[in-house]
Amino acid sequence: MAQVFRPGLVFVLKVGAAAILLGCVTAVLGWRSLIAESPAIDAPVTQIPPFSHKHHISDVGLDCRFCHATVETSAFAGIPPTSTCMTCHSQLFKDQSMLAPLFASFREERPLRWIRVHRLPDFVYFNHGIHIAKGVGCSTCHGQVEQMPLIWRTQSLEMEWCLACHRAPEKFLRPRDRVFDMAWRAPDDQLEQGQRLLADYQINRSRLADCSNCHR
Repeated sequence: MAQVFRPGLVFVLKVGAAAILLGCVTAVLGWRSLIAESPAIDAPVTQIPPFSHKHHISDVGLDCRFCHATVETSAFAGIPPTSTCMTCHSQLFKDQSMLAPLFASFREERPLRWIRVHRLPDFVYFNHGIHIAKGVGCSTCHGQVEQMPLIWRTQSLEMEWCLACHRAPEKFLRPRDRVFDMAWRAPDDQLEQGQRLLADYQINRSRLADCSNCHR
């Protein structure tokens, strides 16, 4: 039988295959390394100044969108500028020493340095807006933040965790008007309701596990 590929081309193909394999391994290891550097699951993260989601959501009654203003319209949920905080704190707790960094930030026109709790590698694309539009609630990924005096990570954020939802979205979808409802719990007929929401939201589940959704 005649040789299909010239020896030189065979060598190039082998090198290319090895490079692709190496790239995949490097990407996976990079993801795991980044996740490992993130705050541990269920480990509260102390911020300066301290910020209590429990106080601001459960006690005060703020909606997630008051601070995370772009969560419905963009990939990034948004970190509030100091001016948003000063909407209330220009009048409330003005003499509290623990809020001194906040007042200094506003006075000196420099942003606060918040510690990132939920991090994904640069090679992973995630869009908050599309998830909210399709009925994925805040608590599904971030846990019961309205009960957290200090925020912590509740999920691994690894690919297998994401795929568990992408492969069976009907288990997690909720009505759009309940996306920001931290008290929402899946009903007994969640699978039946989830199937209806799949149709209502025009979700093509056959494409949800495509690599290109998250790796672009």
